[in-house]
Amino acid sequence: MTRTMRQKSILLDGQSVHLTRATVLPRRPKTLHTHDYVELFWVQNGIIRHHSEDGVNTLSEGTLVVVPKGKAHALQGKGDHAMVVMLCLATTLTNNIAKRHTPCARVVHALCIREFARDTRQMAALNQAAMRLERSSCDALAAEAFLLPLLVDLLDEPDFTDAPPWLSKAYSDAQDPVIFREGAAGFVALTGKAHPHVSRTMKQHSGQTPVQYINDLRMNYAARALTGSSDALPEIATDIGLQNMSHFHKLFRAKFGVTPAQFRADKQRNVVQPE
Repeated sequence: MTRTMRQKSILLDGQSVHLTRATVLPRRPKTLHTHDYVELFWVQNGIIRHHSEDGVNTLSEGTLVVVPKGKAHALQGKGDHAMVVMLCLATTLTNNIAKRHTPCARVVHALCIREFARDTRQMAALNQAAMRLERSSCDALAAEAFLLPLLVDLLDEPDFTDAPPWLSKAYSDAQDPVIFREGAAGFVALTGKAHPHVSRTMKQHSGQTPVQYINDLRMNYAARALTGSSDALPEIATDIGLQNMSHFHKLFRAKFGVTPAQFRADKQRNVVQPE
């Protein structure tokens, strides 16, 4: 029989969020459970086996998961040091955020369990925010101060929920410059699949090839660097894994319609000192 966790037994009076840090035991769960609130957790240490109605998924350190209200799941540690940080989010909190900030509903009112890969920098920021939350009264203001920056960050990530799990994970991991610097070959290596199979699956899912997807990531990163920094063009090109400046200019113009230098002038210098 599935057990339902209820927010009224977890949240204290005046609380909109409850944060728990816990070691996850390696015993296999006897059954799944649901809850009447949105649950958010991330793998702080070790490996977690995440059981759901769709099967079992292995989560590594740095994986953040949003479990919608009513979705059945359970956690199982792998090894002796598996630890998660878990948040129970009051329904009034998530409803108010979704009502005021409609895009946030994609995360807090998702129809399925969603996973997000957090890199080292993002995990550090997440843990610092969690410590501030723990020191607070965990009321609605403190909960929103924690959640809203995180939701903005998560909304910047593409929604890969329709992709096969192996491809979804590769998509998420490839957001890291360390990965997309390696080009399409590095992306395909993430999947552990043959290049033709990856290419066919990606075409079916998104209409893009590995090369097109990686180049999109590279150009978007370059655009942010051109707007938000004074780094030289060769430095930016090298940072995204492109040593050939002619190729960099060609890809950038194809995506944005202007050269990198023109883009920087339009988005950076001319905003500060209009001509």
